[in-house]
Amino acid sequence: MKSAIALIIMAVLLSCSGQNDKITQELKGSNQVALTKLKNSAAFNASFNEVIEAYFSLKNNFIAEKDSGIAQSSRALMRAADSLKLNELKADSNLIITARTYSEGISAELIGLLGEKDLLAKRRSFQMVSDQLYDFIRTVQYDQTLLYHAFCGNAFDDQGAYWLTKPQDEKNPYIPHAATACYEIKDTIKLGQAQ
Repeated sequence: MKSAIALIIMAVLLSCSGQNDKITQELKGSNQVALTKLKNSAAFNASFNEVIEAYFSLKNNFIAEKDSGIAQSSRALMRAADSLKLNELKADSNLIITARTYSEGISAELIGLLGEKDLLAKRRSFQMVSDQLYDFIRTVQYDQTLLYHAFCGNAFDDQGAYWLTKPQDEKNPYIPHAATACYEIKDTIKLGQAQ
């Protein structure tokens, strides 16, 4: 009796397993495009380019250690992040929600940066913005500009910090006047093309 029940259970499980495999294959075929990230629209790329350029302006003001420039660039970056055309992002809704979270996180961190009084605290906020922007770029698969994800292990009393930079720009926003350059490329960002 027990073996008959065990055989019936095994038969049901095997038939369900075969059915699940068939359903899984059908779902993979029908939803493949819906879950794939498509090439971004020109409108989205243009708005994201504004974010990148505002970020580099902020980075350069940290290198120059200009408080007024840091404030002005922070506001420009916040406006660019808040104005991103996320509705033009060609991706599924989960990716768009994630992108919106990064955009809002960058703006929130910039508000904090603007409230900081000393340059060290502002640089720590800049590090947070840099980390979020790096993740944001990877999420939306921005591929309009070749960027480097740079690292300096000596920043913040040897805790280390990352930032984004363009090729041939080895200036460090954390230790701009160091006797020896502290600059190491950790990643090359040019998604969708050979790296």
